Amino acid sequence: MKEILNHLFEYKTLSKEQAKEILTNLAQGKYNNSQVAAFMTVYLMRNITVNELAGFRDAMLELCLPVKFDHDVIDLCGTGGDGKNTFNISTLSSFVTAGAGVKVAKHGNYGVSSVSGSSNVLEYFGYKFTNNTDELRKKMDEANICFLHAPLFHPAMKNVAPIRRELGIKTFFNMLGPIVNPSKPKYQLVGVFSLELQRLYAYLYQNTYKHYAIIHALDGYDEVSLTGDIKSVTHQGEQLLTPSDLGLPKLTQEEISGGESVEDAATIFKNVLEGNSTEAQRNVVLANSTLAIACAKNISNTEALELAKDSLDSGRAKAALKKLID
Repeated sequence: MKEILNHLFEYKTLSKEQAKEILTNLAQGKYNNSQVAAFMTVYLMRNITVNELAGFRDAMLELCLPVKFDHDVIDLCGTGGDGKNTFNISTLSSFVTAGAGVKVAKHGNYGVSSVSGSSNVLEYFGYKFTNNTDELRKKMDEANICFLHAPLFHPAMKNVAPIRRELGIKTFFNMLGPIVNPSKPKYQLVGVFSLELQRLYAYLYQNTYKHYAIIHALDGYDEVSLTGDIKSVTHQGEQLLTPSDLGLPKLTQEEISGGESVEDAATIFKNVLEGNSTEAQRNVVLANSTLAIACAKNISNTEALELAKDSLDSGRAKAALKKLID
């Protein structure tokens, strides 16, 4: 690792093959904690390259426990690391999407740089994490959604988890989360924390089988925040969207805050599904659900918004959560 670090400290980059080998060695515990921490912080000081990201992704997918479903699925996942501390918007949107008839394989983890990650809030509601394929398929059939708790599918990463928690800041592992879903979904709504990362993801995805929407709010969010304009990159091209383009009003940062604890986040989560949330909380969930449904069903955003509203108002989104947890 000493040679690798010196190489990187000289502002040199890694090839795709080197990146894959290093992450494989890292996962197998071949480097000490200090070396791993130093390696991770390199990518806080300079941008990751597309070859490095691709190599890290390939290593993670090769080391993971794969899951296969009988139907095409979508994942709604953000990188995190935007420092905005919103509530669990993409996770809530996953249940709205499931309620709209789309099969969802949600990949998630505990929060690292935010109060409540998707795993935190689902665990709070009593969900028991599993990597049993039969159980996951059963939930998919019953609820139209299953949850893939990342540590159970990426066991080789157990050496890294404590270091990430101690650092408490975004690292390149935040960049990897959405692109290493072990079910290899055909459809993806991916939120990223920067335009640079959006560009890298677009390079990775453009030569794949995926139908995707990579989104970044220009004021820094890794999701459709409705606080300003959103840049969207899909398999069909790029566009700049305003809240009004989605048929929804503009919001403020305070209106979509996630609170100070997992309990706060869970309260918002429950209120949105039960129709007791603020209009702003409801609308930001509808916005992200709309883009996911449009991607998976290949329909317009206008049509997708109506399906998202119906999923919430009919109680199907709430029922999807209940069926997942029961």
